[in-house]
Amino acid sequence: MNRKRLLQVAALATVIGVSGAAALHFATQDPGGVTALSAARNDVAAANPGSSNSGSAYSYERVENPARTLVRQNSGALVATLTDGSRTAMLTGPSRTFREPRFTAAEVRTSAWVRLAPEPWAAGAENAAWVKTWLPKAVADTGPDVFAVAMQYIDGAPPENDAKKLRIAGDAKFGPDSGEGRLERSDFYDFLGLNWDFPDKVTEAASPERLGSVDCSGFVRMVYGYRAGYPLRGSNTAGAGLPRRAWAMSQLGPGTQVIPDSGQRSQGYAALQPGDLLFFNLDPFDGPQIDHVGIYLGLDTEGHHRVLSSRQVANGPTFGDAGGKSLIDQGGKYSLAFRAAKRI
Repeated sequence: MNRKRLLQVAALATVIGVSGAAALHFATQDPGGVTALSAARNDVAAANPGSSNSGSAYSYERVENPARTLVRQNSGALVATLTDGSRTAMLTGPSRTFREPRFTAAEVRTSAWVRLAPEPWAAGAENAAWVKTWLPKAVADTGPDVFAVAMQYIDGAPPENDAKKLRIAGDAKFGPDSGEGRLERSDFYDFLGLNWDFPDKVTEAASPERLGSVDCSGFVRMVYGYRAGYPLRGSNTAGAGLPRRAWAMSQLGPGTQVIPDSGQRSQGYAALQPGDLLFFNLDPFDGPQIDHVGIYLGLDTEGHHRVLSSRQVANGPTFGDAGGKSLIDQGGKYSLAFRAAKRI
């Protein structure tokens, strides 16, 4: 490897050691950027073979509020954050930039990669056999994570088909137009056009008029459930898997309560981690119940906490500002309606 290549790898290794919003933009999440991102991550893995092939290359630190384990390389660089009671793993990787220019000039530049662990984390789980197998592979994984998958449904996203030629991604609508606005209640199976049998004995038939549509909770279920493999319920009941509605996810669903719902606006931003589910009460005139959910992206390039959710005015998933800024800290519609957060 020549001197120039060595300097590139060293610079990238420095970026990977940064947690949260990275100051250095390395790769853009576009068709060209994905290839560059994968190649760069492979360079780092080759330069640090011990960091991706052996559990002994890591140290583990316990912290609270919420209770979680910080995984570090022997150099001290943060590798992953694993929260008790949650399968969501925040891994540190090359910086990416997400854009949605039709709806916002702000961008989200982040070195957080969000994936699901096979089991909920618990104190001491680093000694479990599944962790020793899964963690090194997750750290080295260059495939699409939760964020990359979620961006496959925003404005202008191209259609994507699986091996059976089923359209599983692409620019999604919020729901059919009633003449008075976009209708909600479009779940992931409506987008796919498939009838679905759920483990809790509920069977749902896809609505042809909702093909290609997902409402706010349907979008979360598409990304975390159908695409990432988190269990799903057909009903709004407690049990294994994400229930259907936003309020049920908040009150009854599995995971770790990062910010409890006090019925008042929350400003507990310091507790949040990219990938958390954020809950809102956008229509308080209907009562105090949660009525909207989105995925927390972290800080945008203007220093604000930004959320990605499927919304009526934008007609689908967006982290833009159509119908109100997608921010929880700026004093606008969504920030005033922000109530709670959960890490699933």
